[in-house]
Amino acid sequence: MLVTIAGEQRVLWPLQKEANWLVLSAAALVLIGVIAMGSASVEYAVRNYGGAFSFVQRYLFHFALGVLAAIAVIRVPMSLWQRTGWIWLITGLVLLALVLIPGIGRTVNGARRWFALGPLTLQVSEFVKVFVIIYLAGYLVRRHDEVRSQWSGFIKPMAVVFMVTLLLMLEPDFGATVVTAGTAFGLVFLAGVRLSQFLLVIMSCASAFALLIFTSPYRKARLIGFTDPWADQFKSGYQLTQSLIAFGRGEWLGVGLGNSVQKLSYLPEAHTDFVFAIWSEEFGFIGALAVLTLFAILIGSMFRVGRRAEKAGQLFSAFVVYGAALLISAQVFINIGVNIGLLPTKGLTLPFLSYGGSSLIVCLVLVALTLRVDGETSGRFKDV
Repeated sequence: MLVTIAGEQRVLWPLQKEANWLVLSAAALVLIGVIAMGSASVEYAVRNYGGAFSFVQRYLFHFALGVLAAIAVIRVPMSLWQRTGWIWLITGLVLLALVLIPGIGRTVNGARRWFALGPLTLQVSEFVKVFVIIYLAGYLVRRHDEVRSQWSGFIKPMAVVFMVTLLLMLEPDFGATVVTAGTAFGLVFLAGVRLSQFLLVIMSCASAFALLIFTSPYRKARLIGFTDPWADQFKSGYQLTQSLIAFGRGEWLGVGLGNSVQKLSYLPEAHTDFVFAIWSEEFGFIGALAVLTLFAILIGSMFRVGRRAEKAGQLFSAFVVYGAALLISAQVFINIGVNIGLLPTKGLTLPFLSYGGSSLIVCLVLVALTLRVDGETSGRFKDV
């Protein structure tokens, strides 16, 4: 948009249409996140931390860190990310190994996934997802013809993804494993891998995931609870039935902000994994539809930015943005799918809305990467 300042025309908002929608939808989701997570966490915060807005303060603290990280990321040329992709991959593997060491990684509910840095707790897997995207984007550019025509071009990146997912499963973090692998498969598919190769690996991975589920008693119990949660609604089906009750109470317009009953110790993890259920209870079908619409705008804008970069011949940038869009899409689909009973219960945050500092920081970084690509494609930023 052009404005006249002191007789001179200047660009006030120098973004392409896709980037405008991206920024606006991300900002709206952050605002909803503060409201939804704040409301869902009130009872838990009072009971455990003595302050109703403890989690809101933490959310805003992580949001500030995320904005600083986004500002730093948007200033980095995409060519530098491309040249250093292998360094980020190695860094991710080292961090995943370190977090498994007792005394270094922090254990919560039997899972060792976090580094405690004073008041800041970082979940390693959230950052590793981005590192994998950057590495794979560079690989798919370097080996573009090999990926399309030879098995070796497909197997090599899958071997890297296998190493990452193996370390994730040792934490254990089944949700991050599924999202990371799914994003990697999506990127390779968009790069033009042969359909026969792609389907063979997908079936192999599906078989491996099925084996993991049926050889783990608690994962098997979750699957059984998912198929018929009302059969054992006070044990294996408890979370899902309480989530469905929240959706039912919301009806069309909801019970009003702050009036949720399910967040009063009925629905576990209300401010993290099931924040969408509480939002839907308080704002009804219309509120839930608004959130879904914002995610559709956000993800659609990212894909359009990636498509413009691809048309401009900036394949690395395009693959990075595609990976970011696939990553957010996968988390939204899985989290909301779990909330409504479409998928078995699995702990995974809803981007921008759930409480989770690392997740929020990473989401803002992904938006910043997309804006950087948009800037380089349109010529506002010089890639040097």
